[in-house]
Amino acid sequence: MSATTDTGIEGLPFAPSEDPFVIEHGGFYRRWLAMIDNLGVLQEAVGRLTGTTDDVWVPVWREVGRRYEDEGDRLEASGDHETARRAYLQAKTYYAIGRFPRVLTPLKAEVDRDCRRAYLKASDHLDPPLQVVEVECEGKKVVCHYRSPKDAGPNAPVPAVLVMCGGDVFKEDRGWAGELVLEEGLAALVMDSPATGENPFPHVPESVKAWMAAIDWLAARPEVDADRIGAFGISRGGYSVMLLAGSYPERVMAAVANAGNHFGYRMPPEEAQAFVEMRNARSAYVFGAPGDPPSFSPTSMEREEEDFRRWALTELGVLERIACPLLMINGKRDHLAPIGNIYFMLENGPVTGKEARVYPDDGHCAFKHFAEWGPASFRWLAEKLADPVVPRC
Repeated sequence: MSATTDTGIEGLPFAPSEDPFVIEHGGFYRRWLAMIDNLGVLQEAVGRLTGTTDDVWVPVWREVGRRYEDEGDRLEASGDHETARRAYLQAKTYYAIGRFPRVLTPLKAEVDRDCRRAYLKASDHLDPPLQVVEVECEGKKVVCHYRSPKDAGPNAPVPAVLVMCGGDVFKEDRGWAGELVLEEGLAALVMDSPATGENPFPHVPESVKAWMAAIDWLAARPEVDADRIGAFGISRGGYSVMLLAGSYPERVMAAVANAGNHFGYRMPPEEAQAFVEMRNARSAYVFGAPGDPPSFSPTSMEREEEDFRRWALTELGVLERIACPLLMINGKRDHLAPIGNIYFMLENGPVTGKEARVYPDDGHCAFKHFAEWGPASFRWLAEKLADPVVPRC
């Protein structure tokens, strides 16, 4: 298998969907499309799928990942480290698809270990190096990935960005974000979302304390300017960015939120019903073992109202505290984080400091336009963090 790049994704159709048997912009594979070097390999694997339970799902993706990893090992042995890295990153991506949405079974745990192994192999020759670090909070340890510019130090501290992952894509699949942060001359800490990957905290609003601990960890680094720390997140991470910015305004000096739900926007009845139907369609797929319950719980109008009261920034009392410069990004046809969230933020909270980019032809997280908003997000953060600022309370 070659590690050459021939994505072919530009001509894919668009549909806001969670169907794992179809490849399309806005659909199930949106999470990984920008990381796939050869669309044909993905198409071949999807064509071999006979179901989503781990006994038939994991072997397909693990086999593709193993082919790429074996190629990476061969290239590494020959001294071709750069091409080996690309092969390892492909292996990581296919293992990550096999792991989706999280470690539900022993078989998922095995492919999760495959994913971490391939990613660390891909990172072996990075310069500056990738550091596997631990952020401590209330007796628990969160394993994270950290990189800082080579010339950063106590006499030349640099700004830093906390990269916040989502609910089913872990830090191994956000390495590109760390790369983009580093290209702007900033330090990057990439951290799994609570209840995913190597973050032991539960998925509850109160787990914002783990994100706050990560900010404190960055602020304590001698090569980081404690007054110039920003945050970036996608999907669930997009919500987490907002919650963090409102919970720790004295430390978070700029934030990019891509997608995210429960900012305070209340959907009208017709939109809310369509939202419930889409989420219930997703709950039809079982990614655990045969006979397991749905991997995503079914919902209802009543449950969504409960979730709103539990999670909305307005209900938590943090909306008015989001005072840092804020960039919001999403596709207009998002079926999981309604675009109304962005308009709600533009209409509420502090008056100044808010910017937004909405892509009318895209869906959740606007991955179809990743090549544009990805680099632009970190250029924006670098600009906002360029000058020391006075901490706010």
